Amino acid sequence: MTQDLRISNTPVCEIMGQLTWAAQVFNCSAPDTGNMEVLARYGSAEQRMAWLTPLLEGRIRSDFAMTEPDVASSDATNIRSSIVRDGQEYVISGQKWWVSGANDPRCALFVFMGQSDPGDPSPHRRHSMILVPRDTPGIRVIRHLPVFGFDDAPHGHAEVHFEEVRVPLTNLLLGEGRGFEIAQGRLGPGRIHHCMRLIGLAERALEKMCRRAHARVAFGKSIAEQGVTLERVASSRILIDQARLLVLNADKMDKLGHKVAAKEIAMIKVAAPAMACQVID
Repeated sequence: MTQDLRISNTPVCEIMGQLTWAAQVFNCSAPDTGNMEVLARYGSAEQRMAWLTPLLEGRIRSDFAMTEPDVASSDATNIRSSIVRDGQEYVISGQKWWVSGANDPRCALFVFMGQSDPGDPSPHRRHSMILVPRDTPGIRVIRHLPVFGFDDAPHGHAEVHFEEVRVPLTNLLLGEGRGFEIAQGRLGPGRIHHCMRLIGLAERALEKMCRRAHARVAFGKSIAEQGVTLERVASSRILIDQARLLVLNADKMDKLGHKVAAKEIAMIKVAAPAMACQVID
């Protein structure tokens, strides 16, 4: 894929962001996009054949199991779920929540992050990522977790328990102790996808604001003629355009890699949600 094609993802994702279901229609919704990127970048030929191909074809869905209820997972070095080698298998145990996609009946695969070497002196070498088929014995979806009152069906977020779940050694991604390397390669691009979609959502909110302002009459004239309304429309236009330029500036990720673009990614993942919330309010 050429650099120009990668950059063109930004306006396309923004357009799709105007409708909550559009990304799934075009098979580029979270967490599948991130998991596809993980498999494409870090998966073996056998792993890509087994899981990437059906994901790209839209025949299955997947989820990403990282956050845990018992620790502050914003610092992922706290993750305590275990990945223990036993002969020709890994045994996986732990509790995960906010597992995106676990409620979807089409979900066939978990990408799971856990501790494989808790004694390693480097906290960033203690964790690994492994592929866990959804139908493996020992997996229990405990409950659905609504976000701000919304269930986000059929996709959703769930609490999932893994109790001595056994998978072959060949399901490990990249190698033991390389979970953080994979996570950074996955989460950087994933954050940008969300920001692109949020810009589209904010554009839709601004359009609705303008339509409402013209249709609503107060004190003998439309509220579009009120100075405070015009100020809010102008402020929203400025906020959206600023956020869009920040996202476009993050194309450094395509040119030089996500590590070089870490600052730009960090900036936009803060700026875009704050912008969208203000415009919607």
